[in-house]
Amino acid sequence: MTTVITNVKPRRNASAKLPAKRATKKDQLIRMLGAVAGADVITISTKLGWQTHTTRAALTGLRKAGHEVVAEKSGQGKPARYRIVGTPAITVSADTAATNPLESKDAG
Repeated sequence: MTTVITNVKPRRNASAKLPAKRATKKDQLIRMLGAVAGADVITISTKLGWQTHTTRAALTGLRKAGHEVVAEKSGQGKPARYRIVGTPAITVSADTAATNPLESKDAG
């Protein structure tokens, strides 16, 4: 006697697409500040649903992470616009360089 199971879900195909990575608020902030015109605190706060002091703290966090964030005052009575003009460089510590077999001083 043969039993037929009809309530089985098909297996996931190995070539099936994985869901796209969700854009975090930090990613959105970096994208906004990466634009040529940059963005002001009010625009960032409104777009991301943050209070203004949270937005300023996030800008400080980006600076501490190595992003070069500049403020530009365009005119009297207008808010300052912030832009990212430099991204953090990847640094290699002396310990990592000493243990990295690909960067051996003996090779040659």
